[in-house]
Amino acid sequence: MKAAILTAPNEISLSDIEMPNTNQGDVLIRVRAATICGTDIRIYRGRKTAGVRYPSVLGHEFAGEVLDNGGHDSLKIGDRVGLCPFIACGHCRLCKTGHENLCTQGTAVGYEIDGAFAEVIRIPAQAVEAGNLRHLPDHMSYEEAALVEPLSCVINGQNKLDVSSADSVVVLGVGPIGLLHVKLARLRGARRIIASDPNAQRRAAALEAGADVAIDPTAEDLVERVKAETGGHGADVVICAIGIPALARQATDLAAFSGRVSLFAGFSKGVFAEMDVNGIHYRELTVTGAFGLSRKDFDHAFDMIASGRMDVKPMITHRFALDDIGEALGTAEDGSAIKVAVLDE
Repeated sequence: MKAAILTAPNEISLSDIEMPNTNQGDVLIRVRAATICGTDIRIYRGRKTAGVRYPSVLGHEFAGEVLDNGGHDSLKIGDRVGLCPFIACGHCRLCKTGHENLCTQGTAVGYEIDGAFAEVIRIPAQAVEAGNLRHLPDHMSYEEAALVEPLSCVINGQNKLDVSSADSVVVLGVGPIGLLHVKLARLRGARRIIASDPNAQRRAAALEAGADVAIDPTAEDLVERVKAETGGHGADVVICAIGIPALARQATDLAAFSGRVSLFAGFSKGVFAEMDVNGIHYRELTVTGAFGLSRKDFDHAFDMIASGRMDVKPMITHRFALDDIGEALGTAEDGSAIKVAVLDE
């Protein structure tokens, strides 16, 4: 089978390899659609190393059809399925206290387990038994199902912020993740949503996704504009949807008294950011991180997309065959696309 093999930072190539070896209960899935995540780019460029192996196969946002059901009665050959790609251990303190996304004993597809930038992927029996696989309804495309994973992460992040109809929300960076934050904040009834991004295409996409205002931070003073848009108060919620250290400081400047700030995006290893600690203290700001997803988040996101309450179809702007994985990664990285899909053709 064909797979995109990462052999070192900045080195990925298409190769013919053996089909995955399976253990009892493992399932094989033919990948029909896999979307490229910003984390895939960070791993590819060597800016993220935790859990990364060489050689390995990236890709954790995907859906496909069952080739080998591993003896599971709940699965049939040809079934269309999506996967929650993080497999928590289920028995550690974090898992038992409702924080399985933080499980340090877990494994993840596209990290410790070879991922979806391949024709076929192996799903461990543990994931199947834990309910990580979901059957796709007939009307749900493979591309839509691939986007369940990033939406799950966004749901996790906004749950920590308790976004509601009372809130004004600023999203810093409206790439794919930022756009999902805009969409979810709009669905949750946020009273005003302000998007910030220097990319004109992405600002336009944010307005289409439900933002009330889209600002170019290189063309005007973002802090002053946000104050003007919020009656001088600042934003109730500020979400850093891109891992640029300067935005961490800016987020505290943008937040209103008693505001909430999410450092949602991952930052490169070893990077430190300045924040206004006096602002956090005197204005009683809450600053939180958000990492990954749980099966609960995945199921919530799956149902939102499957029901049509969350329309993610417009987010796929570019499509490539697996043979063109290098071009696909380059397009995802250069900012010319919203979301890039790698398809089985």
